[in-house]
Amino acid sequence: MMGTGRVVPIVDVGSLFEAEATAWELPDQRLFAAARTTGFACIRGVAPDATLDPAGRARLLEIFSLDEAERRRLYRRKFAPENPNVYRGWFPLQPGNLTAKEGIDIGGDVAHGPAVTVAGDALCEPSPLPQESRLPGWHAAVAAYYCAMERVAEVLMRSLARSLGLRQDYFDDSFRQGLSTLRLIRYPPRDAAELAAVSEPGIWVETEPGRRHLAGAPHTDSGFVTLLAQDGVAGLQARSPDDSWMNVPPLERTLVVNFGQVLEQWSAGRIRATEHRVLGAGVERYSIPFFYEARAEASIAPLPIDSPDRFVPFQYGDFLWKRITSFIEFRGMEGERSLERFPAIDKHRQASSPRRR
Repeated sequence: MMGTGRVVPIVDVGSLFEAEATAWELPDQRLFAAARTTGFACIRGVAPDATLDPAGRARLLEIFSLDEAERRRLYRRKFAPENPNVYRGWFPLQPGNLTAKEGIDIGGDVAHGPAVTVAGDALCEPSPLPQESRLPGWHAAVAAYYCAMERVAEVLMRSLARSLGLRQDYFDDSFRQGLSTLRLIRYPPRDAAELAAVSEPGIWVETEPGRRHLAGAPHTDSGFVTLLAQDGVAGLQARSPDDSWMNVPPLERTLVVNFGQVLEQWSAGRIRATEHRVLGAGVERYSIPFFYEARAEASIAPLPIDSPDRFVPFQYGDFLWKRITSFIEFRGMEGERSLERFPAIDKHRQASSPRRR
């Protein structure tokens, strides 16, 4: 059910982009307060290239105009064995599950070229993209938006570092040439027959307006910071501290910010990775999340403000691969990447954790 008096805070972060440090204090406080409590915020005040108006959203979402044959050339190997890409690329609808979505995962090579790809590591593979002649100007629009999201995420991570009592550039190196992903998602309407075919419990939930079905299963994000552009169709909800669900409104010219499991662990629980879900809206819904992620070889170790034995250090890429291959769109791909080492469970976290994305 929905909680009473629980709302997602709106934080104006415009001053964080100013050079004068005295301007950072108030947005630092407000962003960190949201990170500690709800684990969600709607931010405004970022540069125009980082907030999508309806025309900007439509430009990026043109990829959904591709026909099935063109989409299949972008499919991950799981869905099209003839394709080389494992981690990046298109994931089609998979009926019978709590989550009903399709879309594409795009890596940093769309903006930075082959410098951020690594042969032999599925996490660092090139992104399959449609031909420029099919969607003229689409590549450039996606690259520009990817870079804008990187700039916003870096500024937010610096704000969080200051609030944690660290050097503001403490996290910078871990994210250079990182694994950040721009995901374009479509949630189609679900008809009665498709919903009846879902065998998993929990497809129907009770909300204040009445009984609703899910379009996206409850989960937490895996990594660090997620920046989400919504399309104006409501449905996203976050679990509030009182364990109820609160709506995350699709406000124009804002980005939704939430935080992932690794950042929660890295910050010793000072920053909250919040469970969230998507309710079916009865109409088509689009979503554009950007997952700001560290390099595959980045070492995640206890912060200098914490005990060095809080958790066993680990490489981010190993954690990410182990986690994503437990989910439906990657299941069966475990052997496509070798793991060097995987972290022991943080002794300060609960034994179980919700699902990713």
